[in-house]
Amino acid sequence: MMRNDRERRAMAEQEQHVTTDEARAGSTPHIMRYVLAISLALAVVAMLLVLWL
Repeated sequence: MMRNDRERRAMAEQEQHVTTDEARAGSTPHIMRYVLAISLALAVVAMLLVLWL
C-alpha cells in the first residue's frame, strides 16, 4: 500500500494542464446546437402532421 501512495504522489507531480481545445485536438463549433434545434423542430412538425392527418 505504501508503494501505491508513492506512485500516486509521483503521478500528481507530473500532472499536465491543457486547454479544452488542446485536449480535443481541435475546436468544437457551435453549429451542433442549430442542428439539434432544427431537427427537433422538424420532428415536432412531422408528429403534428401525423396526428392531424
